[in-house]
Amino acid sequence: MNRRCIRSTLQSLFFAGLLIATLSLLASGGTSVWPAAQARETSQSSQTSAPQDIPVISVADLPVQARDMLKRIEQGGPFEGYKDGVIFGNYERLLPSKRRGYYREYTVPTPGARNRGARRIVCGGAKHHPDVCYYTHDHYASFRRIAQ
Repeated sequence: MNRRCIRSTLQSLFFAGLLIATLSLLASGGTSVWPAAQARETSQSSQTSAPQDIPVISVADLPVQARDMLKRIEQGGPFEGYKDGVIFGNYERLLPSKRRGYYREYTVPTPGARNRGARRIVCGGAKHHPDVCYYTHDHYASFRRIAQ
């Protein structure tokens, strides 16, 4: 088989799958036929409706490593993580909607972890004096606003 024939076959398979998915969606009355997609749609709609209901955590209740990271953020560094200070996209839509670049993320070291771990602080506003900061211990699955 030559490349043109293979490409044509792959395109046909792709469009056939797209057609089947579209017909299945229409037959289901507009609701998703795939449970994972339906769960994602449900979770996204609930997430976008209530970011102001984010629970609050006091600085004193944060892990020691998170308190240290907060001090570093306010001082402008130094940061040990290679991704500290990068833009956080808020793709999960758990935080209030802001313009791109408003949020920055910082790694909170996890004792014993061989990688970055799941703990982060996400701050919004000015880089060294943020308006608001949030803590997540489960890699963006949930957030708590840090009361300062």
